[in-house]
Amino acid sequence: QVQLVESGGGLVQAGGSLRLSCAASGSIFSISNMGWYRQAPGKQRELVATITSTGYSNYIDSVKGRFTISRDNAKNMIYLQMNSLKPEDTAVYYCRRLGSGDWGQGTQVTVSS
Repeated sequence: QVQLVESGGGLVQAGGSLRLSCAASGSIFSISNMGWYRQAPGKQRELVATITSTGYSNYIDSVKGRFTISRDNAKNMIYLQMNSLKPEDTAVYYCRRLGSGDWGQGTQVTVSS
């Protein structure tokens, strides 16, 4: 099992940037594929970006070119750099160890127009 703690959310104007962080505990982090999800009010949770243990990343179309997922295995961290934010990016963002029930508690991102 991996424990996950997100941070870095906040309130930002449209066009601004935020960097989310997810701190992971556990020795299996470095061999785990990881993902960032988000859930907007009244909507289902959706997968935003994934990164494999070797650093290969993938994104949903709506964030391609704006968001960048990365990881630092030496620090047991994953990140989500979010640029050119839009009001529709407003959601609670979660990190997850893919294929497991290991979720963080979430961090709120609010983008004002």
